[in-house]
Amino acid sequence: MSIASLQDIHPQFAKAFSGGDLEGLVAMYEPNALLSPEPGRVVTGTDAIREAYRTFLAIKPKIEVETLGAFESGEGIAMLHGRWVLTATLPDGSAMRNEGRNSEVLRRQADGGWLFLIDNPFTPPL
Repeated sequence: MSIASLQDIHPQFAKAFSGGDLEGLVAMYEPNALLSPEPGRVVTGTDAIREAYRTFLAIKPKIEVETLGAFESGEGIAMLHGRWVLTATLPDGSAMRNEGRNSEVLRRQADGGWLFLIDNPFTPPL
């Protein structure tokens, strides 16, 4: 199931991620999508994306994502930019807080909605 509107992408992602909804996250990606689950590493395809998120969701993180820009071509391709803040309590009880910038490329699907084609949550600041 694709996401109906570009403005709904980041809120839907944050809801699934913060809620630990692994299958909901994976459903936001095209079958051969690319994800950078950590700087310098890229995984391809929903099976690899599922495994990358499975490991990460084990710490029950919460994320807030703010959309900073959305650009749509007339060809059914869009690019989103944003910033995120992630928090979690680690198994030893210590607090974790990370933040960064993200860039994503999405493609319009046959149902008119959007799915991730490329997802880079570790975009360096300009």
